[in-house]
Amino acid sequence: MKSTNVRWTVVALIFFATTINYIDRQVIGLLKPFIQGDLGWTEADYGYIVTAFQIAYGIGMLVGGRMLDYLGSKKGYSIAIIVWSIGALLHATVRSVTGFGAARAILGLGEAGNFPAAVKVIAEWFPKRDRAFATGMFNSGTTIGAIIAPIIVTAITLQWGWRWAFIVTGLLGFFWVIFWWLLYHSPEKDPRVNTAELEYIHSDDSLENSENPEKKEISWRQLFQHRQTYAILFSRFVTDWVWWFFLFWTPDFLNKTHGVDLKSTVLPLIIIYTMSSIGGIYGGHVSSQFIRFGRSIDFARKTTILLFALLVLPLNAVPYIHNIWIVVLIIGLATSTHQAWASNIFTIVSDVYPKQMVGSMTGISSVGGAVGGALASSFVGLVLEWTGNYAVIFMIASCMYLLAWLTLRLFVPIRQIQFKS
Repeated sequence: MKSTNVRWTVVALIFFATTINYIDRQVIGLLKPFIQGDLGWTEADYGYIVTAFQIAYGIGMLVGGRMLDYLGSKKGYSIAIIVWSIGALLHATVRSVTGFGAARAILGLGEAGNFPAAVKVIAEWFPKRDRAFATGMFNSGTTIGAIIAPIIVTAITLQWGWRWAFIVTGLLGFFWVIFWWLLYHSPEKDPRVNTAELEYIHSDDSLENSENPEKKEISWRQLFQHRQTYAILFSRFVTDWVWWFFLFWTPDFLNKTHGVDLKSTVLPLIIIYTMSSIGGIYGGHVSSQFIRFGRSIDFARKTTILLFALLVLPLNAVPYIHNIWIVVLIIGLATSTHQAWASNIFTIVSDVYPKQMVGSMTGISSVGGAVGGALASSFVGLVLEWTGNYAVIFMIASCMYLLAWLTLRLFVPIRQIQFKS
């Protein structure tokens, strides 16, 4: 037995949560020219507001992953999405840079719970050989959200003003929670799961139990006794900020360098994030296919990451290209690379760590990404304030995925860690 409607219903639920997650976080990037003109922000002000989100996101990852392992997926996921939806709504009520920073911080705290919860759910419902593809499927919600957001935000803003864009998108999460509570159960408690399906889901557990036989409590201190933890954290540190840069600055880049306004930016952003969605799904598929062809999990994950990391190198040329559609295709290729990378790095966490620590370790590793994003957001804002162009930023971004691959290649043997008593 390889799949059932129940497991793919679970994937669909976390796909929609991830889609809402990215709609809510992208609104401010799309509205930056509107709000900047209305409230008089500088580039540095915007960088600081984004940094507030990143810092809170990092804190939320650190606390949220542990909370999810303690409360379980159903309760933990619900709390996370309620918090971030409240944060999204609060954007419509503030006017100052400080107010926006506070609203972004609440949004970041809640949104931090999405990926630890989603990765934990996948680990609970899928054996290792299927996880990368399932992760790619739910992670494609990031790009679907990024595609839908410009359409929704543009229509609402032009009709009712930018504050209503935050209100409408902020309400989506509350509707999702209703469906989550009605439809989601753990595999053992779901009446739709038969014995054969349950055996398939837990087909890796005999190996995991033999390596960590007591299902004992594993502390954070024990996680940091292994080099894999530091390497995965560092790899997130050097790559996650690139995705944040695409998300929060691409509309502004297209506006300043190619004269694309809010209405005209919809098609370029749809192309960019459609490409990234394909990359996320295909990145998981390639990795899973390597395993099905008999290659090791270590070979499958690392080779897939290397292949996609090479595709981001043309990003360095973007500031010097005058044809907007070539720029859009190169940025789209880079976002595709990031999503393929994300599908595999999330899966590597569930490959290396036991199930009871997947939420915690996803949160810890995401702190690296959040810290990198926070530092990079202020850095990007200051560079734009000083130089007025994006050349240095694109040059640095183009090299980050190869650096991450090298880190994993040298320091992360992809096999389950054995934790001592």
